[in-house]
Amino acid sequence: MLRTRLDLDRIRAAREVVDPVFLASPLYRCDALGSRLGCTVSIKLETANPVRSFKGRGTELVASRLAEQGAAAVVCASAGNLGQALGWSGRRRGLDVTVVARRLAPAVKLDRIRSFGARLELVDGDFEVARERAVTIARERGVRLVEDSLNIETCEGAATIGLELVGAVSAGDAVLIALGGGAMATGVGHVVRALAPGVEVICVQPLGAPALTLSWRERRVVTTESMDTIADGVAGRFPIPEVLDDLLQVADDAVLVSEASIVTGMRMLLEHAGLVVEPSAALGVAAVLEDPGRFAGRHVVTIICGSNVDLDAYHRWVGR
Repeated sequence: MLRTRLDLDRIRAAREVVDPVFLASPLYRCDALGSRLGCTVSIKLETANPVRSFKGRGTELVASRLAEQGAAAVVCASAGNLGQALGWSGRRRGLDVTVVARRLAPAVKLDRIRSFGARLELVDGDFEVARERAVTIARERGVRLVEDSLNIETCEGAATIGLELVGAVSAGDAVLIALGGGAMATGVGHVVRALAPGVEVICVQPLGAPALTLSWRERRVVTTESMDTIADGVAGRFPIPEVLDDLLQVADDAVLVSEASIVTGMRMLLEHAGLVVEPSAALGVAAVLEDPGRFAGRHVVTIICGSNVDLDAYHRWVGR
């Protein structure tokens, strides 16, 4: 029996709260990509929505709950995608949204946060500095703090992805999930473990930001001094203990991939699937590239989790 903070009945009920624009995202076989990778590849496309990432599933639950509780304002730290999603969901419910982000976050993400009506505060340093500032704002202003992956709504919103893909997988298949803070990995992993127990749940993180993977391997929280990866959406140094506890219950494996494999994965998704994606969304393909024998002849599902990428940076990485 799974002993996590997540609940399957609540996850099913979440589908009634989340705006349909985020639900029933495309899930399809990509034969061109699969033939190059030596396996059968299915893509779960979480970018075909107003915020271009899976985060809206979680922020819909968060914002709905806050509105029911009479909250007027909310603050979060974000690498970019959560801030956009919270801005979108909060504006629909009359919430005053403040987002704290790195000054050096991709400009496209910062611009889109502003476009959804959120107040944007920029800080020098990495995501952990932004998170500390968001905590301070919440305390000083007396507003609600949303912490991605710690707030169970963000995990159970992401878990609705799992409900949509379990019917397409069977024993021996693998689901490849980008691992950052852990909301998508624990959410989707919980559903797959409960409803498709013969399917392998594999989390994928960059070598340059390995904290949660190292924590999963050692079964204790492991922090890192720094990060160095283009996959800004999954870059963190301080895993959340509660999230690690959940991840230990649902993940079969957690692997680390190189920057070169991430870039190659982005290029392959463009050339063979017609998808322009941010680095975090290419982690699943990178995992297959680095261990082709493990996946040879198997059916794998990779979740394309975001497409908010700076085009100048994209051209530098992938080539024109």
